[in-house]
Amino acid sequence: MVLVDTTVWSLSLRRDDTRLNDVQRKKKLALYELVSHHNAQMIGPIRQEILSGIRHSEQFTRIQSQLRAFADEPLKTSDFELAAEYANLAMDRGISGSNVDFLICAVAASRSWKVFTEDTDFMHYSSILPIDLF
Repeated sequence: MVLVDTTVWSLSLRRDDTRLNDVQRKKKLALYELVSHHNAQMIGPIRQEILSGIRHSEQFTRIQSQLRAFADEPLKTSDFELAAEYANLAMDRGISGSNVDFLICAVAASRSWKVFTEDTDFMHYSSILPIDLF
């Protein structure tokens, strides 16, 4: 299973194909493969990030509808606690990140999922946290 980050969903759902480079096109195809094999995973905070900032109501409704095909993985207290531990560890090592990023890391690590992202911050996180990147 693969927890797909906001950046990859945005490539596929919000960006015009003509504006993607070759690497981004490959990532978009990889997402379609994950979806077709039912391996793409979602959490509520990622869903919120994807839908936030969409200025046109028609686009919002379209993307909201598309994302409803993916159930949110239930989050537990232990996920938030682990995310806080990861944030503290990263801070001690001079690595900064968002609360959502560390929650993604915690959810992926606790479930032995990979993280699929365009965000280069996850390369830094993977150097100190037990996460695997897709």
